[in-house]
Amino acid sequence: MNSILKLIGRDEELFSADVSGHEEELSLRVKSASFLVLGGAGSIGQAVTKEIFKRNPAKLHVVDISENNLVELVRDIRSSFGYIPGDFRTFTLDIGSVEYDAFFKANGGYDYILNLSALKHVRSEKDPYTLMRMVDVNIFNTDKTLQQAIASGVKKYFCVSTDKAANPVNMMGASKRIMEMFLMRRSLQMDISTARFANVAFSDGSLLHGFNQRLEKRQPIVAPNDVRRYFVTPKESGELCLMSCIFGENRDIFFPKLSEKLHLISFADIAVKYLEQKGLEPVLCRDEDEARELTKTLPEQGKWPCLFTNSDTTGEKDFEEFFTDQEVLDMARFGNLGIIKNDAEFDELLLAKFEERIAAMKRELSWTKEELVDLFYQMIPGFGHKETGKYLDSKM
Repeated sequence: MNSILKLIGRDEELFSADVSGHEEELSLRVKSASFLVLGGAGSIGQAVTKEIFKRNPAKLHVVDISENNLVELVRDIRSSFGYIPGDFRTFTLDIGSVEYDAFFKANGGYDYILNLSALKHVRSEKDPYTLMRMVDVNIFNTDKTLQQAIASGVKKYFCVSTDKAANPVNMMGASKRIMEMFLMRRSLQMDISTARFANVAFSDGSLLHGFNQRLEKRQPIVAPNDVRRYFVTPKESGELCLMSCIFGENRDIFFPKLSEKLHLISFADIAVKYLEQKGLEPVLCRDEDEARELTKTLPEQGKWPCLFTNSDTTGEKDFEEFFTDQEVLDMARFGNLGIIKNDAEFDELLLAKFEERIAAMKRELSWTKEELVDLFYQMIPGFGHKETGKYLDSKM
């Protein structure tokens, strides 16, 4: 943990005071409750699963499509915390499938459902087919599991959003913003809370996580030098989700307050810190060819080739924000957790039109990225989508 904090330029955890200040009530609520974590084998899902597990829940079921990551989650929990008297089990299921529906019907009776499943990469919007899956996973699977939760009498539903849902410029952020609209509709039937937060340092599939693979595979470290982001640790992401789930009122969106503890840092700066932490000296290269060539000789000298460039790919947001100036905030309840307070505002006709248009595209087995982008613009009139024609998959 301390090594990750140092890499992102911090020496203190963000939410430790808020969590410890409410630990007695938090533990009491978790211990007597049953939980279902969807998408629980991803980085955030694993973090929140561990936060729940260590407080001895009565039941904790974890669902994810990644068999291998679920195996690692169980090994990690057994190695770190051991065992609990409650019912802890994992299930390799797609929450959009009939198998999941049968599982939910048979197991039901959950007090809390936490949905961490998502397509989170901006690169997922490069083609119309992956983009449609993003719509399915981020919006319609969420709405489906919400309806199941309502029908079965679940006490509370938590769903993770993203800072990129505030004034979105990419399809991933916009899909989460539309998801929030669907959440508002269902909030008339049950209590829902969510969270927007920054990049999770070294989360599965992230650029920082890729640094480990690059060293293991003896490949150059590549990072943008003009993109600065806020970072939280995996543990902090789990704490934020659990605090929102347990203490969030209906329609609350939790987010980390900006302070001297949470500040912007560039990917290139983290890359340099990362290599220095590994005892390696970064060597800046002119282009990809030079960087690849230098991997043959530099490592034996205690050095590593790096390529730091400006970002020019589709969907990169110039800056990050957790809320807009139209949203009402509660900044007093917690020390380092802010809360966006929402009324149940949504356009029923607009949501119905979105559902109908997506259903029609699927029936025809034909749609374009342009059609989906246009539909997103109808849902979010101020959508600032940036199409450069370049995508991350075209870079090293």
